[in-house]
Amino acid sequence: MESYIQEWLNLLFRWLHVTAGVAWIGASFYFNWLEGRLESAPGDKQKKGIKGELWAVHGGGFYEINKYHLAPEKLPKTLHWFKWEAYVTWLSGMGLLAIIYYWGAESYLLSSQSVLSPEAAIGVSAFSLMIGWLVYDGLCKTPLFKQELLFGLLLFSLIVFAAWGYAQLFSDRASYIHVGALIGTMMVGNVFFVIIPSQRKLVAAAENGDTSFDAAIAEHALKRSRHNNYFTLPLLFIMISGHYAMTYGSEWNWLILAALALASVMVRHFFNKRNQGAVLTWLWPAAAVVMLTLAFVNRPQMTQSPPDIAQQAVVNHDDIVEVVLNRCSSCHSGQPTDPLFKSAPGGLEFSDYDSIQRVADKVYSQSVQTQIMPLANRTGMTDEERELLGAWYQQL
Repeated sequence: MESYIQEWLNLLFRWLHVTAGVAWIGASFYFNWLEGRLESAPGDKQKKGIKGELWAVHGGGFYEINKYHLAPEKLPKTLHWFKWEAYVTWLSGMGLLAIIYYWGAESYLLSSQSVLSPEAAIGVSAFSLMIGWLVYDGLCKTPLFKQELLFGLLLFSLIVFAAWGYAQLFSDRASYIHVGALIGTMMVGNVFFVIIPSQRKLVAAAENGDTSFDAAIAEHALKRSRHNNYFTLPLLFIMISGHYAMTYGSEWNWLILAALALASVMVRHFFNKRNQGAVLTWLWPAAAVVMLTLAFVNRPQMTQSPPDIAQQAVVNHDDIVEVVLNRCSSCHSGQPTDPLFKSAPGGLEFSDYDSIQRVADKVYSQSVQTQIMPLANRTGMTDEERELLGAWYQQL
């Protein structure tokens, strides 16, 4: 019953997380696009304090959008805020982190070689997210913040360092998820501690007719919003990375994540600069080169079988069935005995040699190449058994 409840909580929180995330990222993309596409307002509008304007057509109608230097003379009765998308995305994401990785810490959070206890690992997880935000926020309050390129390189380096650190402490998948949680925490921290408070000050100044409002406050919040915009694509990849074991399951998973994040930032930068009127076409082939290089460097390497196995003409099929049924069928069977699953993950059920051979590529990839399966190696698959599976795969 506990695993059943966990599955439903996983479903509900993930649904909420994706829904809120789509709304948040959509708003981020739209407002950064809007900021870049604004044109100078004509003279009569500038006299009213309007900085830029934009006309758009959508859904069968025309829209006229104006942005003020600071605020209009009189605020409208209804003023729309964009904050709950961010808060719900982060809260539901933290809920998922707790449901999957804290609740099932021994299976999902910790690697089989980890020296941490489940309680210590959970503490490190939560503490690292808090420290990550404090370090980032502190850097944003230094003169370095105004040096956008230098600041971006430093921030990227710190996130890569965090990815390396997580890879040393947690399971492969958990290390990726924690990088995503770290980025998401920085993003929601920007909204909660910087962007929304600056907007409240702006609204208060407009309501009180205070013309001495410091425009630098709004400019600082705008830059934080741009940071969030650049964070989105790497974060989106991390959200779907569980489908691609060749990334998080690699020995160099943290470097692979860094390369993928770099390509994502290049793509995001292309669109942001294009919105501002600069078309940096070279960014697309540069991002493609990064991805192709990554695919080549991370290509599967055939394992070398030990002499006693290599000398066999054909690996005995019964030996393969024995290994897979002993080490994998507790999850991958018609009626899993592992309490975490009510049905076979991914619909993969192993019952005989044919059922194993049909998915030989997956068996090899996940049990030999990346070694992410069995889950946390809870069934104790040995190196010799992995080598046997590797030799069998080579002989197919």
